[in-house]
Amino acid sequence: MKDASHYQVKFIDAARTYEVRHPVLREGLPLSSCIFEGDDDPGTFHLGVFDGDRLAGVVTLLERNNPVFDVHRQFQLRGMAVMPEYRGERLGYRLVRAAEEEVMRRSGSFIWMNARKVAIGFYEHIGYAITGEEFLIETAGPHYLMSRFL
Repeated sequence: MKDASHYQVKFIDAARTYEVRHPVLREGLPLSSCIFEGDDDPGTFHLGVFDGDRLAGVVTLLERNNPVFDVHRQFQLRGMAVMPEYRGERLGYRLVRAAEEEVMRRSGSFIWMNARKVAIGFYEHIGYAITGEEFLIETAGPHYLMSRFL
């Protein structure tokens, strides 16, 4: 494991997220499947974690309310992915914590997501909770709605 200070989290544009979204989240699908609705909205931001010049992981936060939650000013976490060779380096944790800090800087206090079933343990470990039952997203498999107040 590299020293944590070796990695840097930076703002990136939507197109740069495809470098990680495609091989990790959309493998075998066209590159266009990496374009998410809202990627270029004014309230959306994207973060990347870098190993030198190499993009190792990404996350996107959209200012978007989910009607399940009676909370003002919600942010949706989407497209969280870390390249396989960087797993175990705590980069996902760093990305989510940096995203939470930015949400709070933007006067937000609530994050929700449709989390892949395989990632539930990761999100629970860092403070997110499941709401409701498992559901299927055709292109991405089983998911759970998860959320956290900051």
